[in-house]
Amino acid sequence: MNDKKTGRVKQLERKMHSCTQLIEQLLRQNTYLRDLAVGTLETIKLMPDYEEAIQKLKDQNAEQAGKDANSEKKFEPLGEAGN
Repeated sequence: MNDKKTGRVKQLERKMHSCTQLIEQLLRQNTYLRDLAVGTLETIKLMPDYEEAIQKLKDQNAEQAGKDANSEKKFEPLGEAGN
């Protein structure tokens, strides 16, 4: 009986160690992606016509928001579709 408990504890310890390693890997990847995104944004900001491109995106977004406000689209919450 004691061997079963010991085996179970060791199995749980291995699982916990695996989960810890996975979380650490995800945190490293998250940091890498954040640094990549910030670097990309800073690079794009240095490009010519950046301000003009941002203004065009803002105008497109405002135009799309106006279209969406006038449309008759009906969105259903997730999990309730098809009921």
